[in-house]
Amino acid sequence: MGLRRRTKERTVTHVTDRADTEHQPWTGGTGRGRKRTVTYADAGVSIHAGERAVELLKSKVHRTLRPEVIGDIGGFAGLFRLDMKKYRQPILASSADGVGTKLTVAQAMDIHDTVGIDLVAMVVDDLVACGAEPLFLLDYIACGEVVPERVAEIAAGIADGCRAAGCALLGGETAEHPGVMGAHEYDISGTGVGVVEADEILERSRVELGDVVIAMGSSGLHSNGYSLVRHVLLSGAGRLRLDTVVDELGKQRTLGEELLTPTRIYARDCLDLVKECDVRVFAHITGGGIPGNLSRVLPDTMDAVVHRSSWRPQPIFDVVQAKGRIERTEMESTFNMGIGMMVVVSPEDADRTLAFLAARKVPAWHAGEIVEGAGSVQMLGSYTNG
Repeated sequence: MGLRRRTKERTVTHVTDRADTEHQPWTGGTGRGRKRTVTYADAGVSIHAGERAVELLKSKVHRTLRPEVIGDIGGFAGLFRLDMKKYRQPILASSADGVGTKLTVAQAMDIHDTVGIDLVAMVVDDLVACGAEPLFLLDYIACGEVVPERVAEIAAGIADGCRAAGCALLGGETAEHPGVMGAHEYDISGTGVGVVEADEILERSRVELGDVVIAMGSSGLHSNGYSLVRHVLLSGAGRLRLDTVVDELGKQRTLGEELLTPTRIYARDCLDLVKECDVRVFAHITGGGIPGNLSRVLPDTMDAVVHRSSWRPQPIFDVVQAKGRIERTEMESTFNMGIGMMVVVSPEDADRTLAFLAARKVPAWHAGEIVEGAGSVQMLGSYTNG
C-alpha cells in the first residue's frame, strides 16, 4: 500500500479529496489585500504528508511481493501476471471487507499496527472458504488527516497480514477527508483476488451425510460484534476503561489489549489442508456467528449438529455476556464464540485433519457432524466450564 501521485515515482495509494480535485487554486483578484492564493493545504489536505507516508511504508510493501507482480510501486494500476501454465481451468475469486468499529478501539488506544492484520484476515479467509488461493490485496484507508507515521503503522499491519496469507499487497489508496472525519479518525477496507481450479471449488454440493465438522479456534473476538462490545463494556454508567486490567481475562491483561488481539489468519493452513485431506467445505465464522455462517455451506437436505460441550469460549465472551446480560442465542448470532473457521471433512479423514492442524499449531477439535435436515445448524448442549 502507499499513496499514488501523478509523478514519475510509483506509489500504491493516493491522497485524494475528490470534491476539490477538479478545481484549480483560486487567486482573489488583483487588488490590495487579496493577493494570497488558496492552496490544497488550506482545505486540509497535505500532499507532503502523503508522500512521507509512502516513504515510510515502502519496505514493508516490497516484502509482500510475489513473483507474479509486475513493476514497482507507482503506476495507476497494480499488475499481476497470472501464470496460466499452472492451472487447467482457473476461476478468479474476489472478496471485499473491512474491520468495522474495532477501529475505534485502536484509535482510542493510539495503537494502529494490528488492525491491518484484521483487515487481511477478513478478506483472505473468505477467499479460502471456496478453496481459492489469495493472490493479491488492494487496500483503502480514509482518514481525517494523513499523519505519515500513523498511516505507515496501519499499512505495516496490512503488509504483515499479506505475508502471513501469502498474497501480495498490490495497491490501494489513502484518502484524506478533512471536514468529514475527525483528525484522529480513519476507516480501512480491502479487496482481495484469488484463484481456484474450476473442479476444485469448495461448495455445498460436496457435503455428505455423516461428514465430520471440525472447529479451528479463534484468537478471541476477531473483528465482529464490536458495536455490541462497545455498547456493553465502554458506554454507560458502568463502562470500563481500556487500560483496566480485567481479572477474568487472566495474565494481567487489560481490556484494550484483549479487544485489539489480531484476527487469526487461516489461509495457508486451510490451503495446505486441502492438499492433505478430503475437505468438503470451509465456513469462515464472522458476523452471524456459527449458525449464520456454517449454514451457508450446507445442502438444503442436511443440518450440521454442533456440540457446545466440545469447547469453552474464551473469557472475553463470558465478560461481554455477563456485563450486558445477553441471551446465549444473541451471543451466538453475533460472535464467533471461540471458533474462527470450521471445516467439514469425510469421516475417514477426521483424525488426519486434527493431526495436521495440531502439527501446524492451530487449535482444532471435533465439534459436530452432518445429519439429515433442512440446511440449518443445531447448537446442542452447554459450553464446557473451567
